[in-house]
Amino acid sequence: METRIAAISILVEGSESVETINAVLHDYAPYILGRLGIPYREKGVSVICLVLDAPMDVINALSGKLGRLPGVSSKAVTPKSAKWKKG
Repeated sequence: METRIAAISILVEGSESVETINAVLHDYAPYILGRLGIPYREKGVSVICLVLDAPMDVINALSGKLGRLPGVSSKAVTPKSAKWKKG
């Protein structure tokens, strides 16, 4: 199956969904190449950046699941160039 490199940016307001976020990310662990989390306590926001190598439907499903959680915004970005496709 063809995979793509993608970056997902996640903004988390408050801590209501933190456990659910971690559970969802655990489910998608085979596709996650890297994860960076930055808590911005003064503003009550956390930023999580993910790098994935996954089929496009997996990328969209993960971003969608995260974005539907309370207090969570999520956006996936993929390169325009086909050279980043794998499969």
